[in-house]
Amino acid sequence: MKTEPSIAEYTVRSKERICHCFSKDEKPVEAIRVCSEVLQIEPDNVNALKDRAEAYLIEEMYDEAIQDYEAAQEHNENDQQIRVGLEKAQRLLKQSQKRDYYKILGVKRNAKKQEIIKAYRKLALQWHPDNFQNEEEKKKAEKNFIDIAAAKEVLSDPEMRKKFDDGEDPLDAESQQGGGGNPFLRSWKSWQGFNPFSSGGPFRFKFHFN
Repeated sequence: MKTEPSIAEYTVRSKERICHCFSKDEKPVEAIRVCSEVLQIEPDNVNALKDRAEAYLIEEMYDEAIQDYEAAQEHNENDQQIRVGLEKAQRLLKQSQKRDYYKILGVKRNAKKQEIIKAYRKLALQWHPDNFQNEEEKKKAEKNFIDIAAAKEVLSDPEMRKKFDDGEDPLDAESQQGGGGNPFLRSWKSWQGFNPFSSGGPFRFKFHFN
């Protein structure tokens, strides 16, 4: 682009590849910016639409991702990648209206395992029911604590996390055929003796119930 700034085609093709690289390197903000620059010049650029859609997914902008995939599909309806991406975006949009394990832990979708464990431990300490005396507050803490434990269970397991990233909740009995249900939907009393820091943390809790 610097060598031949007067040749618009070079600039567009270069930005198209930069857009792709940012998307694959999980730099969604940069990808959205550069892809958008390409699409301002070439609104029907299927590659830029697909890459921007992937970046939107990372940013949890599901409506925008669906719009880009649908626009790309209009120009190439036989593209398998577009079809799979569109279906994934639609599943994630539906999933986002339910329980989102990433939001429960307050981490990004591309968070590393150590970030997930760190966020889990912090929230488990904050919402441990033994920290609350008021009955209503304790009930809220119990629910939050179980959600936090469920989020850690899914996101720290590569296979379960992949299912969730593909739009399926591995702990949702409705989405499992013949599954045994969600083990995290048990009452709080069933968690007596449960150690939320069993992955190596030095903490131990002893729960007390009447």
